[in-house]
Amino acid sequence: MSRTSAQELSRAVIDSLSPHITDVVLCPGSRNSPLSLEVLARADVRVHVRIDERSAAFLALSLARTQARPVAVVMTSGTAVANCLPAVTEAAHAHIPLIVVSADRPAHLVGTGSSQTINQTNIFGELAPTVGIADAEQVAQLVQSLGEGASQAPRHFNIALDMPLVAPELPEAPNGEATPKKWTHRWLNHGEITVDLNENTLVIAGDEAWEVEGLEEVPTIAEPTAPKPYNPVHPLAAEILLKEQVSAEGYVVNTRPDHVIVVGHPTLHRAVLKLLTDPEIKLSVLSRTDIITDPGRHADQVGSTVKITGTPQKQWLKICSAASELAADGVRDVLEQEDFGFTGLHVAAAVADTLGTGDTLFAAASNAIRDLSVVGMPFDGVDTYSPRGTAGIDGSLSQAIGTALAVQARHPDEIRAPRTVALLGDLAFLHDVGGLLIGPHEPRPENLTIVVSNDNGGGIFELLETGADGLRANFERAFGTPHDASIADLCAGYGIEHREVDNLQDLILALVDTTEVSGFCVIEATTVRDTRRAQQQALTAKVR
Repeated sequence: MSRTSAQELSRAVIDSLSPHITDVVLCPGSRNSPLSLEVLARADVRVHVRIDERSAAFLALSLARTQARPVAVVMTSGTAVANCLPAVTEAAHAHIPLIVVSADRPAHLVGTGSSQTINQTNIFGELAPTVGIADAEQVAQLVQSLGEGASQAPRHFNIALDMPLVAPELPEAPNGEATPKKWTHRWLNHGEITVDLNENTLVIAGDEAWEVEGLEEVPTIAEPTAPKPYNPVHPLAAEILLKEQVSAEGYVVNTRPDHVIVVGHPTLHRAVLKLLTDPEIKLSVLSRTDIITDPGRHADQVGSTVKITGTPQKQWLKICSAASELAADGVRDVLEQEDFGFTGLHVAAAVADTLGTGDTLFAAASNAIRDLSVVGMPFDGVDTYSPRGTAGIDGSLSQAIGTALAVQARHPDEIRAPRTVALLGDLAFLHDVGGLLIGPHEPRPENLTIVVSNDNGGGIFELLETGADGLRANFERAFGTPHDASIADLCAGYGIEHREVDNLQDLILALVDTTEVSGFCVIEATTVRDTRRAQQQALTAKVR
């Protein structure tokens, strides 16, 4: 069968990618048609087609995050490539091996005014330097980039394809058996630090955290995407631990830690971040990537492993436990106060309380992940994912769907995949509503419940400086940004099952009722946000 040179180059590229990837997200286009046809000719990769490159890139990102292995997104030239920048940015800062495979015009057409032609070389800057491929010999650079011990970083392969792009017949399937999939993580090793646990030590674990040998019994404030700690400390307890001393039942106890150890990349809570930026507290940072979480720039030690001396003091363990219990009880007390109405915090509590062992949770950025943290995440037996690299709300629906698709790919022989639950705010939902568009020939997520906490705008800003009384005159237009969009109508337009609730009891019933669903559904929880600031103040008052 005759093949064009563009097809030969595309075959070489896809052959080189195939040992490392299990999934490819394709976007329709002319210049990338030989790449697309080569992917579709293979039986050893799962293919997902999306018409919007931005949503496609975020779908690939979430597949790669959940699978902890590369996933490729393939698109045509021009603005199609530029639409991948948000996902590449998140991938770079969260250390996810997203692969962007962009088709390009040949070099002699760049700068000539040729249609859909831009300079795509290093379009993502230092986030993902471009490997340009114009002939079979240059494919070796792709192979080298994905070789043994490859780092957890996004990559950009730019494939210059000249006319004619395709032959009249479809390409044949590759000869031989499918290549075994292989991928080796390469984490950075910053060396060993020494930790004396006789000092009052607190661990703060964020995204990309891991279970550090030797720190198992140290009191730990863990964000939802971190492993469940043995001695958890509620994040609101940071307000107590920031104090030098507190009085309790006639006794005065020292509550401020002597030593804070950061593991991974914590970002969620301002009071927690104050602990790691306090210059009076010794700070050690543990990382396995190029990011050292030290916003105060005063870390005493940086490493990847620890050498332990001493043991945690019983008095310190009691202090941390008591502070954590006070904060956790305070959250439940505030949730029971009817004056605040039905808020996003109630929605997060319902989601958390109805999760089961083996479930997977995706949380959008902004209030969703923060509210889950406040109501008690992480849990044992629940894998939690959230875009914490750059903490944007963009691409949230695509990421939720990608997470569910990755989960069900792990269980190909089961009648129904394990449950995935996603929690999004209404702005995150609307920002990526096109992510709901899944064509009739594409793999669809099974057993996915998407919960939308809809307060008709930006509830997060009620809690920030922007929500202060003196700024209220311009608050709604610039920050509250009400939209009055009908999520029910949007779901109907995309053919997605939709339920609406406006109280906690009905939400819990809906979540229990959707423990096993065919395909996926959206539960819209209509909430209020005008009480969020007062509710937050009530939470803080519980620990002050």
